[in-house]
Amino acid sequence: MLKVGLTGGIASGKSVVGEMFVALGAHLVHADEISHQLMLPGQSVYDEVVRHFGSSILNSDGSVDRSKLAEAAFSKAAASAASRIEELNRIVHPAVIRRQDEWMEEMGRQDPQAVAIVEAALILEAGAAKRFDRLIVVTSSDDQRIARFAARQKLDLEAARKEVSRRMAAQLPEQEKIKAADYVIDNSVSLDRTQEQVRQAWEKLRSEAMM
Repeated sequence: MLKVGLTGGIASGKSVVGEMFVALGAHLVHADEISHQLMLPGQSVYDEVVRHFGSSILNSDGSVDRSKLAEAAFSKAAASAASRIEELNRIVHPAVIRRQDEWMEEMGRQDPQAVAIVEAALILEAGAAKRFDRLIVVTSSDDQRIARFAARQKLDLEAARKEVSRRMAAQLPEQEKIKAADYVIDNSVSLDRTQEQVRQAWEKLRSEAMM
């Protein structure tokens, strides 16, 4: 089995690229979905997040309002925001990484020649790159990133620009991610060209998994 990490900056199109790999035969899990599950009431991560960030991040039914949590983590003054983001990451990342490892082990049991892909925004920032055999980084232009984020969050472009800049400041610069990558998928081009890059990478990954 080949363990593959799929990462990139905010709104770079990681999920779209991930689904392209799935269409070719890869197995894929989203770290964000794992994080959602771990933040459900009754989970230990949920308890820790509420203890550290307060009940103001909760919806009326007791579930975590992720937009309120993001606001609590990202919206303070620069130095304070950095420490709050680190605080959140210290709670969430270890549990997410453990669940990812369990998922990859299960994929390997089901199919010893599988290509198992974990899509996660903060693989490098969390120090998790060494858990993968190969790392794919998805890149995009700033304008496309902002437009995608605006559409996803239903924001105007200026508000999206500010929020993207704020969140990207908490991540490694894209050039640093590219240096660490085994494969780079440029998602600032047409969908067809992105698919062709994915297909070429898939052929190599699949070949490695079958060795």
